Amino acid sequence: MDGSLPDTSLPPAFQDWFAAKGWAPHPHQLEMLAAARAGRSALLIAPTGGGKTLAGFLASLVDLAETPRDGLHTLYVSPLKALAVDIHRNLTVPIEEMGLAVTAETRTGDTPQGKRQRQRQRPPNLLLTTPESLALLISYPDASQVFEGLRCVVIDELHALAGTKRGELLALGLARLSGLAPQARRVGLSATVAYPAALEAFLARSGQASSGDVAVVRGGEAARAEVKILMPDGRLPWSGHMGLHAVERIYTAIKAHRTTIVFVNTRAQSELIFQALWHANEDHLAIALHHGSLAAEQRRKVEAMMSRGALRAVVATSSLDLGIDWAAVDLVIQVGAPKGASRLLQRIGRANHRLDEPSRALLVPANRFEVLECKAALDAVRAGDLDGDAPRPGGLDVLAQHVLGTACADPLDPDELYAEVVTAAPYADLDRETFDEVVEFVRSGGYALSAYERWQRLRPTDDGRLRIAHPRVAQSYRMNVGTIVEAEVLKVRLSRSRILGEIEEFFVQGLRPGDTFMFAGRLLTFQGIRERFVEATPGGQGEPAVPVYGGGRLPLTTRLATRVRAILEDPDAWATLPGPVEEWLELQRWRSVLPRADTLLIESFPRAERQYLVAYTFEGRNAHQTLGMLLTRRMERMGLGPLGFVATDYVIAVWSVRPCEDMDALFDQGMLGDDLEEWMAESSLLKRTFRNVAVIAGLIERKLPGHEKTGRQVSFNADLIYDVLRRHQPDHILLRATREDAARGLTDISRLAGLLTRVQGRIVHRRLDRVSPLAVPVLLEIGREQVAGGAVDILMDELTEELVAEATGGAMQGSLPV
Repeated sequence: MDGSLPDTSLPPAFQDWFAAKGWAPHPHQLEMLAAARAGRSALLIAPTGGGKTLAGFLASLVDLAETPRDGLHTLYVSPLKALAVDIHRNLTVPIEEMGLAVTAETRTGDTPQGKRQRQRQRPPNLLLTTPESLALLISYPDASQVFEGLRCVVIDELHALAGTKRGELLALGLARLSGLAPQARRVGLSATVAYPAALEAFLARSGQASSGDVAVVRGGEAARAEVKILMPDGRLPWSGHMGLHAVERIYTAIKAHRTTIVFVNTRAQSELIFQALWHANEDHLAIALHHGSLAAEQRRKVEAMMSRGALRAVVATSSLDLGIDWAAVDLVIQVGAPKGASRLLQRIGRANHRLDEPSRALLVPANRFEVLECKAALDAVRAGDLDGDAPRPGGLDVLAQHVLGTACADPLDPDELYAEVVTAAPYADLDRETFDEVVEFVRSGGYALSAYERWQRLRPTDDGRLRIAHPRVAQSYRMNVGTIVEAEVLKVRLSRSRILGEIEEFFVQGLRPGDTFMFAGRLLTFQGIRERFVEATPGGQGEPAVPVYGGGRLPLTTRLATRVRAILEDPDAWATLPGPVEEWLELQRWRSVLPRADTLLIESFPRAERQYLVAYTFEGRNAHQTLGMLLTRRMERMGLGPLGFVATDYVIAVWSVRPCEDMDALFDQGMLGDDLEEWMAESSLLKRTFRNVAVIAGLIERKLPGHEKTGRQVSFNADLIYDVLRRHQPDHILLRATREDAARGLTDISRLAGLLTRVQGRIVHRRLDRVSPLAVPVLLEIGREQVAGGAVDILMDELTEELVAEATGGAMQGSLPV
């Protein structure tokens, strides 16, 4: 721990309680108590099972035991409602067993309105809530009375909030609390931390890690996790993302353990794995499903059953990533590659919530490339090499929401508010001019919208402050507070009449009018998006330019990608890989070359009267999807007749009428200039992104008194406003926020820019006469998108056999590698 701290002794009642449990307080728990007694904020970094929750609340419980009082003492903020409920249940035990005169309650979106009103009038000592509920609380005129006695703010799973829009909203809320409760300390709790300085800055009153007002406490080391890669009994798939081939072995592992969490990467995958497990469930084990699309009542039922130890397994997405403490869990299974070492470590920590017992986990790769990724993730976890993106500058849409919320409580002074906002870590570098533009947007909508009365939300007072223009402004704010804008589906409409089905909108964000795509087993031409419909016409020229992408949306992290490349270029490391994978890489070395970290390997070859280009870029699906859009535009100008592309986390494949002879020109950095601007202007991506930004900034209301707008209504309004702003105020603050979000989100521009810079003059182009072994998986992705109906497995097996025979040049004729 940093610095010297005073007394770490516990009051007798607490000593007796620990003794009665047969426990001794961990050193880091006592250090957190000492930090509190010194009046310092603290960041606790400790492994799962190290008693972080008790460490975060210990000083508050001691203070309340020594000096009982009414009113709010400690505010606990969780990224999950379920976690707040779980922590409340766990806190009740020591409070009741020690007979403390301490009240504790939760306040989330599920809390009844009557109870919320009572909590503002007579708040409990400990209030457990979420970032959205905190934003609501500080928006009321009585916020100063509610928080006047606040002494501590505890933020759980801080790493999961920092760097997100919810975290930005929370950081602004903390800055506001500094004025409402200047005596309140801040406590951050985290198990997996890749950027500790960023979390320290988040907790610092100045928003700067260098201020030195945050004590950094580190917990002891946990027992090393026991993690293995689970391989199938039969054939190892060359492609695919679901992992259904391993269900029998997953079920066997579930039977051999007390309680198992089976983590997957997408909601669709969770449904498929759950169904497959039920088909294999000959022993009638209690197996449940948990993901964000399920009703809240169903999720709570599953969580309660897990708490009682009544389930043998639960199949879950990231909805169970964070620290709900289920002591019965003794195994975690990750189906599909984890995409990041930090994410994997977080999930592994759900098993065996004890420092002295190792967590046990199995990784189930869905295909051959995922074997490499699982091996890389396993090595990273063992080396303690965490990853993830560093926190970004705060979003202007979130700031706009906070400005309006501040005005709902009391008239605001722009000078005072600016001084407060820049003490929030995500906004520490915010310049005054940009801040004033945000305030002006909140006040009038900005220059292009100022003539509309509906966006005149703030009015000046006689003393130069800004107050809300009408009580309904505050009502609208409180109904729409928050930064979570759920992804929605779009209906695919054929010739403006027949509805073919629904597709997630991120699938079509990169389409341009005239592009062809496959859906419902048909080749369609994309005409555009009208409100919430994808307008399409039958047929089209050539192959689909932008196939529908399968698999998880979480991109491969940069550090994990580096480890995968290192495995590929080091034959000495192949001996630790399963036999079929080692053989696959040996075949690649025989037929072509292996990708290297310091170069970009591009293979080109003819197949089925088309010319294929496969680039081994390893920059993640989002960056590759953008790269595919830009490459096809450039190839079109070069007269190569591009027909389509498909991207995975590891490679991108483009096919065309004529081959490319100048790879340096094709992959020139210039594509991030005019090509990028033109594509983004033509695509629907910016318009879709603007919708989310406009909702968060409060320009468009999702909820109104008495009803809620449909996604179609929201998008219709957003599209109209977007077109107005582009024509009349292209530098509008929300358009800037939109471009920033697009660059950081689905397009991953910074990662793509880094790739293009790194490979200039370092492209290794191999011209082959047929597909290489390493390119087989990505070509199977093309086939997978074009095969529909019940014959998919048979047809994919046939295509796999054909491609493998072609790639190996007959070296394995008559049998496939298993």
